[in-house]
Amino acid sequence: MAVSRGEILGLIGPNGAGKSTLLNMIAGFFFPRDGAIHLEGENITRFPGYLRARRGIARVFQRNVLFQSATVLENILAGSHLYASHGFLEIFHKRPSVLKREAAMRARAEDILRLVGLETQTNEIATSLPHGSQRILCIGVALAVEPKLLLLDEPFTGMNAEETDAMITLVKTLRDSEGITVVVVEHNMKAVIGLCDRAVVLNYGTKMAEGTPREVVENPAVIEAYLGVQDGT
Repeated sequence: MAVSRGEILGLIGPNGAGKSTLLNMIAGFFFPRDGAIHLEGENITRFPGYLRARRGIARVFQRNVLFQSATVLENILAGSHLYASHGFLEIFHKRPSVLKREAAMRARAEDILRLVGLETQTNEIATSLPHGSQRILCIGVALAVEPKLLLLDEPFTGMNAEETDAMITLVKTLRDSEGITVVVVEHNMKAVIGLCDRAVVLNYGTKMAEGTPREVVENPAVIEAYLGVQDGT
């Protein structure tokens, strides 16, 4: 399977097909038994997750993984610390270099909040946000890593129609204005059709189809994998 720079790729398939497992292998949480993973021509198959993050891969999970008692801004700043390089003495003595980097990180965090539409909720506690806003905050935390490739695992889960439309708009904006490539695992076929340039279908860990979202959802083999067959029909 290949993903092109600037593409929004949907990864779909029945429950247990291996979609989240594949995201975990790309992000470095699992290592594959066979095959290889390449990012921009570099073999990263055995790289640990933090090295992949530094090369621009960010993962957003099915559940809202946030610092629950921290503010919206503090959650974004936590993601930014991947690139912090403060030594203990620098931090302890609050040297000018530390203060300068902290100011830059805060400015970047505020830019991210404006980008994702949460700038008016900067000082709210993360868990006080409605579900849809928490999902968007998770993406904001991932953006603090400055990703080239964003891995989204069922970002539309639990969202109403209005929240789903807002998430589709946000993800398209990340691709169009920020140049971020996106791989999204999703069961909401309407969202996949509205968002993705191309879709790949997995079934029991095997790629069974790929094409435009409409092509794959109309593929008889895909329909059979999702719905099954009866009496040989």
